[in-house]
Amino acid sequence: MPMPPEPRDIPLPTPAIARELPISGPPFARPTHETLDPLRKVGSATASALLHRMGVRQTYIQGPLPRVPGSKVVGPAVTLQFMPQREDVASGMAQEHVEKVSALWAVFETVQPGDILCVQAWGDMYTGCMGEMLVTYFKGRGGAGIVVDGCIRDWPHVQEIGVPVWTKGFTPNFASQGTLFPWAYNVPVALDRVLVLPGDIIIADDDGAVLVPQAMAPLLVEHGGEHEDWEVFSRLKLAEGGSLKKYYPLNDEGWAEYEAWRKTQS
Repeated sequence: MPMPPEPRDIPLPTPAIARELPISGPPFARPTHETLDPLRKVGSATASALLHRMGVRQTYIQGPLPRVPGSKVVGPAVTLQFMPQREDVASGMAQEHVEKVSALWAVFETVQPGDILCVQAWGDMYTGCMGEMLVTYFKGRGGAGIVVDGCIRDWPHVQEIGVPVWTKGFTPNFASQGTLFPWAYNVPVALDRVLVLPGDIIIADDDGAVLVPQAMAPLLVEHGGEHEDWEVFSRLKLAEGGSLKKYYPLNDEGWAEYEAWRKTQS
């Protein structure tokens, strides 16, 4: 009787889910230019503070840092979800061929001008979610920026492309070389502890990246512009040595002065 095969030599059965990858979310509506354009005057810090006051507390995407200083992007989210590898479902074997039929390639085909790619990568510091070639293609399709809760590769070349990116770090590894696999696109994703839905709005600048629920954008514009204005006034007064208690945040007396000052600016 021949020796039985070693367990590692036994072919793995393939679950049905593996034959359905990549998973694609349903069509979604992007915000209009009329919605987005006023938000370009609102910084991520103001957006985060006001949304918190409105009751939406988890909007700041902690972890990804700005890698192109001075950049600011405002646009709709398209999403890419990485999941842990499981060898009977999807693994990094033959990665160049596998990735071409994965969510990693598919999401880039959906990018429209002004989009911001948001990548759920679990804060993983080993997996390079994308590199020079895919970022080049992203720019060619008109993408505005990329926010990755993890790492990208080819940073010396990517930074020459000029696409603003917010990322937790860099790695020499390709996307399937680590412990994650590109699973789904344009589905709800979690970046750090922030839920991002396709079509939501991202404001990202040197302070970081912040989620703006699409339906709340008009409220943010209404209150965000006013917030930015009175902060300009407060900054002027504080630079002159004015009272911190009076001018930041404005008390009733400071607000009255601000209202009078604002009339002189129009």
